[in-house]
Amino acid sequence: MIVEDELLVALDLETIVEDSGHQFDGPYVSVAETNEALDLRMPQCAILDVRLKDGEVFPVADRLRAAQVPMIFHSGHADVTHLLERYPGSQICNKPSTPKQLRTALEIALA
Repeated sequence: MIVEDELLVALDLETIVEDSGHQFDGPYVSVAETNEALDLRMPQCAILDVRLKDGEVFPVADRLRAAQVPMIFHSGHADVTHLLERYPGSQICNKPSTPKQLRTALEIALA
């Protein structure tokens, strides 16, 4: 699952996920839209921007954590210490990230 409200960044993430041999769902641009998608199906992994069109992603991340879905936070506004305390085991890729960093985070999350 890709949760990202910047179109060009979302397109880059889609390419990285596909080039890594995986399928993606999304991109979703808001907390509300993402929660609607989660009502239908939980993903195997989620790449999350922190700031979305309608607020911060944390309600979505809390729901994913409760379902034990691995998460990769991909944001330029991430407090890494706070994220790792609140979501232990999650991967953090600060924007801008290289494709290699994102592929590595994806491999770790799906392992």
